[in-house]
Amino acid sequence: MKLTAELSVYPLREDYKVAVLSFIDELLKEQQVVAVTNSMSTQVSGEDEAVFKAIQAALKASYERFGRQVLVAKFIPEHFADIGPEG
Repeated sequence: MKLTAELSVYPLREDYKVAVLSFIDELLKEQQVVAVTNSMSTQVSGEDEAVFKAIQAALKASYERFGRQVLVAKFIPEHFADIGPEG
């Protein structure tokens, strides 16, 4: 099933920008999803398993590197955001 997730990560540290950008970089490593980032959140779309896999990998890597953080996520099942290079 197609899925879109809207994510906001809040590292519990002063240098939060580095941690947020690293989290986004990790998300973008998953080739089977597409993502777009704005000043408030990141939207990730793809097959549900690929989206969840990308989120899990990014969160794990971010936690291991930066410690505690809060992840706020909204999921829209059966939705694919047209956010590719042409979108």
